Amino acid sequence: MSAKIRFGILSTANIGLKKVIPAMQQGQRTTVAAIASRDLNRASQAATALDIPTAYGSYEELLADPNIDAIYNPLPNPLHVPWTIKAAEAGKHVLCEKPISMTVAEAKTLLDVRARTGVKICEAFMIRSFPQWLRLRELLDEGCVGELRAVSGIFSYFNIKPENIRNRVETGGGGVYDIGCYLIHASRYAFRQEPTQVVALLDRDPEMGTDRLTSAILDFPAGQANIICSTQLIPYQRIHFLGTRGRIEIEIPVNAPTDRPTRLFIDSTGDLTGSGIITETFPAGDQYTMQGDAFAKAISDGTDVPVPLEDSIANMAVIEAIFRSAKSRQWEHPAR
Repeated sequence: MSAKIRFGILSTANIGLKKVIPAMQQGQRTTVAAIASRDLNRASQAATALDIPTAYGSYEELLADPNIDAIYNPLPNPLHVPWTIKAAEAGKHVLCEKPISMTVAEAKTLLDVRARTGVKICEAFMIRSFPQWLRLRELLDEGCVGELRAVSGIFSYFNIKPENIRNRVETGGGGVYDIGCYLIHASRYAFRQEPTQVVALLDRDPEMGTDRLTSAILDFPAGQANIICSTQLIPYQRIHFLGTRGRIEIEIPVNAPTDRPTRLFIDSTGDLTGSGIITETFPAGDQYTMQGDAFAKAISDGTDVPVPLEDSIANMAVIEAIFRSAKSRQWEHPAR
């Protein structure tokens, strides 16, 4: 294996072209060696624009390339598991976009694939490799907020284009799969526990059928998380972590900017004027670069990936419970 992990990109999805590929090309441990599309011309155009050495006109050709160590899979949500399986069976490690699957049952199939093939499979929650989230973990472990009792998060954007993949039910669109998954993941990450029950309200777009506004309460043994996600509200994102002696607030928790520092606010005084808030600042950086390097390090060192399959399955169990609760109008138990 080369000094850097050689990635092949499975499709010309926008997130890859605009964010992940340029970021991974700057990585200390990653290089982008090839890109594939079902349309060779499209793959070639992307390869030329991004200075990628090789373009393939089928996903199968990419998986057969012996010079590729790992695959980045940003395909539509229903294709995440099928092509992750094919990549693993071809001996490639897989960094798969979130959500890793559409159901818990589907995600569980990857456990056998991982055991059988021996490859690394990681869900691409890029926040897990970013300094502000690593610092949050340190602060919580140090008891900065006392006993963590509540997490409150909001994540929204405005998109009403029917042709957009995020607004198509058949491709796993809607707020919960697209952005609510981050709030669920963040709550579980903070509590270091799994919620025992979930209750939710969900509003669907009358024409597109996708969930455009969802509110949920996650009941953990140590406390509660309340989350709101929407695809049809003014763009906003913020997460608060409140404990018995303090609180922590992440200003831009998910789409951390690359052109300016990010900030984390710590309040241990409870002064409502904000005079007691301490601000920690983190240098500008690209979380997709950090994600790629963290995954590549796990491959090279034979260590755990940032987000293992067991974590992905637990996150998907909460997503399923939210959808069930929205229908039953009752508390539902995540089934892992």
